Amino acid sequence: MARVSQEHLDARRRQILQGAARCFARDGFHGTSMQDVLKEVGLSAGAVYRYFTGKDDLIAAIAGEAVGGVRRAFEEAARTTPPPTPDVLIGRVTRALFTGGPFGLDPRAYAGLIVQVWSETLRSERLGTTLGEAYGGLRAAWAELVEAYRANGMLRADPPADRVARTLIATAQGFIVQLALFGDVEPEVLEDGLRGLMSMEMQRAS
Repeated sequence: MARVSQEHLDARRRQILQGAARCFARDGFHGTSMQDVLKEVGLSAGAVYRYFTGKDDLIAAIAGEAVGGVRRAFEEAARTTPPPTPDVLIGRVTRALFTGGPFGLDPRAYAGLIVQVWSETLRSERLGTTLGEAYGGLRAAWAELVEAYRANGMLRADPPADRVARTLIATAQGFIVQLALFGDVEPEVLEDGLRGLMSMEMQRAS
């Protein structure tokens, strides 16, 4: 029997994930059955179950890739010296995250899928663990970025690095939610808004 190449296995797994993602984005996690996924990808149950044990396994795999995509987008965007200012950085992240149609989805559908993943973590301990670990790693990476801002004289010393990191992450999360719900937000909106806030001069009350 001829051996199946790793490239073929990876391509088949990707085909299944993309089909499942389309189903989940269209009908939601709980409105999608494994039969729906099988029909979408045009494969037998045996072919799909070779890669995934069931719907929860598919959801976990998609969640892992989605969260990993967010983290990679942050890390790639921050890989310059001196680091880009928050407005530029968030713009790079959001563009990188939604360029190229992850899972074959348009940006709004992909944003909706990410929001579904976040919601699902409230009931799934497995997803909660996956997301918690990824979020912890993202916070640590961004805390390092905050320290780089300080080292380059771009940020004052008093705000705790983790709190600044959480705020930057929250900005990207808010963009994803707005895109999922309303579909009328572009990275330029965040860039301009952050740039405006960064230009404010804080006046001490006398």
